[in-house]
This record gives sequence, structure tokens and C-alpha cells, in this order.
Amino acid sequence: MIEEPPILTLHKSFPRPTKAQIAAFSGVPTGFVCDAMDGKGALDTAITPIGFGVDIDCVAVGPALVADNGPAEILATLAALHMVQPGDVVIAAVDGHQGCSASGDQVMGMMKNAGAAGFVTDGPMRDYEGIVEVGLPAWCTGLNPNSPYSKGPGRVGGSAVIGGQIVASGDLIVADRNGVVVVPFARIDEVAGKLDAVRKMEADLEAKVAAGAYQLLDLDGMIAEGKAVVVE
Repeated sequence: MIEEPPILTLHKSFPRPTKAQIAAFSGVPTGFVCDAMDGKGALDTAITPIGFGVDIDCVAVGPALVADNGPAEILATLAALHMVQPGDVVIAAVDGHQGCSASGDQVMGMMKNAGAAGFVTDGPMRDYEGIVEVGLPAWCTGLNPNSPYSKGPGRVGGSAVIGGQIVASGDLIVADRNGVVVVPFARIDEVAGKLDAVRKMEADLEAKVAAGAYQLLDLDGMIAEGKAVVVE
């Protein structure tokens, strides 16, 4: 017989980005961060700012604190309230379950009281008006008023698969109205070091478009090199 797991597993020791590392990404658009990671890093498109960011300015940068709940569960998220540090972005994984909410306004209020910078889940949320009143930036898959359970098992401070990616506690989360991007802890300095080059390329292209540019490809050159062919 398989032994029953504990209803809660808490990992309290994991590496965290420094204040300087977090500051390097403050105010940086998620698109720039993805460009610095070879066009990757964003969670699935289904995870969007709650209410599409109309009523809450959904922008957050901070270390991930992962609460791996499982479907229809909230126990790990409740336990995360005991571990959250100011500036953390709580990542509540529910295995993509859409049948009930992953959090509501009261839990969001507690997270804000604890100093969390944001909340991300691959499930729906509820109590929209109350969440707007709390004002904590949140990303989810929509709204559902059904209630979750708190029976476990759940894990806090480890890692989980959410939005098509593995997110580990201590990874850097950069999120805005365009979505949520995960910068793995081991790559924070590497990605930060590429941001200035990305900013310059974006500024150069913006200037060209403002000056009237309307093409990006060198089709003549591609044809000459045999990378493109013209079929009459």
C-alpha cells in the first residue's frame, strides 16, 4: 500500500535574487525580458491579468514563492501566507484546474498585508470586486465562484509546472499586462546583462518606424543567397 503523504511539505530554504538583481528588471516590459531569453520565458496565454488589467495596474517584479496545491485545492496557498516575504510573487499552481477558484479577495488581502508583490495562478479566481478593492496585482485564467478545498497534499517553497513551464521558488517573476515571464534563478544575471542591447534594438526599430519604415526583410538579399525563391 502506498504511504499517505503529509498534507503539507514546506521548503523554507531556497536561493533568492538580490535586491540589485530585482531592480535590474524593474520597469522592464515583459517583451524585452523574453527577447533577452531568445524569445521565450512567458507562461501560457491563458494566464492573463485579472480583468485584463482594466481595474488593477497589474505589474510586478519579484522572487517566486511557489505554492503547489493540486486541482481544486488551496492549502498550499494558505501555507504560503506563513512563508511569504515582502516583494514575493506567490505562484499558486492548481494543475490548470478550471472548476473552482484558486483564490479570492480575503486571501488576496492577507497576501497584500504580508507584503506580497503579486499573485499568479493557472486557475480562475473569484470575488472580483473585492480583489479590485485590495489592489494586489494578479494573473489568472478567468473567474469562477466555486470554492476550493484545503485538504492537501500541498507543497510550498519548491517548484511546480504552471502555464507550460517549471517554476521554482527563487526564480524571478516579471509580469505586466502582456503576461507573466519566468527568469530562472541561474540565468538572472545573464538575462539582465542583455537588457541594454534589447532596449537599444527596440529604440532603433521604433525610430525607423516613426520615420516611415514599413519593411523588415532584405528580400533581394535572401533571393540572391538562395534563401528565398520567386515563382512566376
